[in-house]
Amino acid sequence: MRIPPLDLVTEYHSIKTEIDEAVHAVLESGDFINSSNVAAFESEAAGYLGVEHAVGCGNGSDALLLALMALNVGPGDCVITTTQSFFATAGSIARLGATPVFADIDPATFTLDPADLPRAESRAGGMVKAVIPVHLYGQCADMDPILQYAHDRGWAVIEDTAQAFGATYKGMRAGTIGDIGTFSFFPTKNLGCYGDGGMAATRDDHLADRIRILRVHGARRKYFSEVVGINSRLDELQAAVLRVKLRHLDSWIANKRLLAGVYDDGFRALSDFVQPPVVAPGNVHTYHQYTIRVRDGCRDALQRYLANQGIASTVYYPQLLHLQQCFVALGYHTGDMPHAEQALGEILSLPVWPAMRKGDVHAVLDEVMAFFEEFPGGGCA
Repeated sequence: MRIPPLDLVTEYHSIKTEIDEAVHAVLESGDFINSSNVAAFESEAAGYLGVEHAVGCGNGSDALLLALMALNVGPGDCVITTTQSFFATAGSIARLGATPVFADIDPATFTLDPADLPRAESRAGGMVKAVIPVHLYGQCADMDPILQYAHDRGWAVIEDTAQAFGATYKGMRAGTIGDIGTFSFFPTKNLGCYGDGGMAATRDDHLADRIRILRVHGARRKYFSEVVGINSRLDELQAAVLRVKLRHLDSWIANKRLLAGVYDDGFRALSDFVQPPVVAPGNVHTYHQYTIRVRDGCRDALQRYLANQGIASTVYYPQLLHLQQCFVALGYHTGDMPHAEQALGEILSLPVWPAMRKGDVHAVLDEVMAFFEEFPGGGCA
């Protein structure tokens, strides 16, 4: 690819000395699981977020699972979440024998629409135990009305913050607004390790204690399990990498925001065809993805054209959760989530990463412009 979706090699070389020293120190120590780097990263991440507790785990999917387990979600319970997210959001609910109940999105931000919560609650029939808003593409869902609606009914709120580490909502860090925030450190994320990693964050001492023991087979002391937990630990090598990267995170986010501004400026000339990301008032967007809407049925044709020019683009996600084959038994149908279903045919994420050059952004913009010059009146499907 002439312009890939992400360049992790360039990122590595920009911090190579720091990374190599950190990894070498772990190898020399001989300590690889739940040792000093994990503890230090948890403390540093909690400080960055402004919460009392950050608990590392094996990956973002496990972070969601551990959060639900800490809240005793299980068979007979319903958990409301958005239909537009990665499968893990709903899969973690189903794995515990609970029922995922889907809500539509805000068509501007692609995040869970608080106005659709009553409809989802009605479908759940009074069995709701929690709601999981997803901070998608790098910006937060509208948390105030979600929190109000949930807490009025005694529901817990778990933030799926896999794509929004470092984002803020009205001055509050993503993942610190609800009862528990969950994070993924998959390599492509804003804060990514060199393998799998995850974390749960909370201000609640009891929930933090539950998550800590649940991640190690339900045991405070090795071999003595109080509850049935899972094996989901953040290893020392990944924690060491994350400690280095956390020091650079704010500058990387600032660079991505500058690049997003270049994209925004360029798309003003294509406003009849392309809608750049809408940033909700009070949000600081981290642009984990720079996701546009392409009108007039042109998305697929534009994506093919860009690929032919060596420019990567991605659709996140090509199938909505309520229409996944594994959830057929839940009884959802096409048309149940009109905003998400319309967005599904229009969204396209363009390349953006911290070390990307403005020239690369202009090259993408030039190719998008060239595409629409071929179809000045639309009709490009």
